[in-house]
Amino acid sequence: MKITFLGANHEVTGSCTLIEAAGQRFLIDCGMEQGKDVYENQPIPVAPGEIDWVLATHAHIDHTGMLPLLVRNGFRGKIYATNPTVELCGIMLRDSAHIQESDAQWQNQKGKRAGRAEVEPLYTVADAEAAVQQLQTVEYGQRFELFPGVEVRFNDAGHLLGSSTVELWLTEGDVSKKIVFSGDLGNVDQPIIRDPQYVDEADYVVMESTYGDRNHEPPESYVDALAALIDDIFSKGGNIIIPSFAVGRTQELLYFLREIKSEGLVKSGPNFTVCVDSPLAAEATRVYSGNLHGYLDEEAIAVLQGGDNLFTFPGLTLTQSTEESKALNMDKTPKIIISASGMCDAGRIRHHLKHNLWRPECAVVFVGYQGEGTLGRRLLDGAKTVKLFGEEIAVRARIVNFKGLSSHADRDHLIDWVRHFAPAPQQVFVVHGDAPVTEVFAETLNDLNIPAHAPLYEEVYDLAQGRMLAKGVVLETKPKTFGASAASPAFMRLQDGAKELELVISRSRGRPNKDLAKLADQRRQVMDKWDS
Repeated sequence: MKITFLGANHEVTGSCTLIEAAGQRFLIDCGMEQGKDVYENQPIPVAPGEIDWVLATHAHIDHTGMLPLLVRNGFRGKIYATNPTVELCGIMLRDSAHIQESDAQWQNQKGKRAGRAEVEPLYTVADAEAAVQQLQTVEYGQRFELFPGVEVRFNDAGHLLGSSTVELWLTEGDVSKKIVFSGDLGNVDQPIIRDPQYVDEADYVVMESTYGDRNHEPPESYVDALAALIDDIFSKGGNIIIPSFAVGRTQELLYFLREIKSEGLVKSGPNFTVCVDSPLAAEATRVYSGNLHGYLDEEAIAVLQGGDNLFTFPGLTLTQSTEESKALNMDKTPKIIISASGMCDAGRIRHHLKHNLWRPECAVVFVGYQGEGTLGRRLLDGAKTVKLFGEEIAVRARIVNFKGLSSHADRDHLIDWVRHFAPAPQQVFVVHGDAPVTEVFAETLNDLNIPAHAPLYEEVYDLAQGRMLAKGVVLETKPKTFGASAASPAFMRLQDGAKELELVISRSRGRPNKDLAKLADQRRQVMDKWDS
């Protein structure tokens, strides 16, 4: 009866844990490394064909994004998840695969001219489709036997539609242990979905710690604040651009905007237009608009009982094609444009920023965390100009940050959740947090007389005897790889750009000193920015 930690150890993404019990081997999540995390996805120390099943806590790619690769490499078992998670995974895994294929195509186009070997995508759309076929729906609160000696129950984690905490009852011979996986625990009092459910007892808990070192700022009234902003901007004839994550956050915004419309809170333009310019967000909104019995909070249920739709209202447009997206910036009517990506580093949002950032009558509204080094963070930090599609764009639009819209529980709520166990667990394994945060939160729990530590990658723990079998290792930080062995597309683009800069410099010999000095200054500005 063993647990092996394979991802989200001293980091936030790449969640993956192996359980071996009752003659079975199974995974809790199989996530992809994302964002700023500096570790590569590590191999699972068990052949995919020898894994019996997977339990998926929720649909986010950092918890499910490696499932298509697992299936391609031989996994044939069922992937258990709640109904909304199954539906959202169908959308998000296909989207992730499309990105993998597109990146491979771009890289191979560039690489062929440079004489580099062709690379394969990490996985394909066909692999994603195969993974989707192995998804199996379960319901909250349903305790069921996966195998003699292994029982499971999913509970509401309150993080994303369908997100789950997983209870496991394991029995080998005369030894029985219960282990609980928190999944990603949600914030309290979020719109649409319920607060995280408590669990009464456990021998072991594997617990996230994303905000384990801090609390959220007190939330403001987003309906009132957003309505006031819309009124102000529309009275000036401007647009409101909202970078937003396609799944979860976009639906929250539509929920708020529906209320603003229904209450007539915008006086300068009560019939204002809202455009969701993201095919992925449009598909996710369809899932959020389905049969959600057992997944909604009381306020959302009351809206439905009143005969209203949670996310649709007069003036809402969901764009699909590139042509429809471009047309939004040709139309001068004031409007709200919600588009991905949430941190402005890719996608259609960059086109909307190019057309609106320089306009002082417009506003850009941030509704989620902006990572270090992202365009969104630079705008929040007060950048005066940004470069988009090779063009220097002045930042004259109003930059607004709506704080407090977080889908993760903060430190105090994490503590409340784990203190609900009575008696305290034998051991809490703290995962899914940046390296310093996991250690800080583990120390916090130990100070509360709750035994806890933050496992490293490949730590193995004997659940029956309550002892560590193998210490984990600190992973080396490496550049992201693409597929099995190649550098990431983004890094390859940087390398190609360096070569192109060399060509530009060599071709500039003999040009006026004024032009050469300008080029040298621009090169130095870029180096100073990224070397600081």
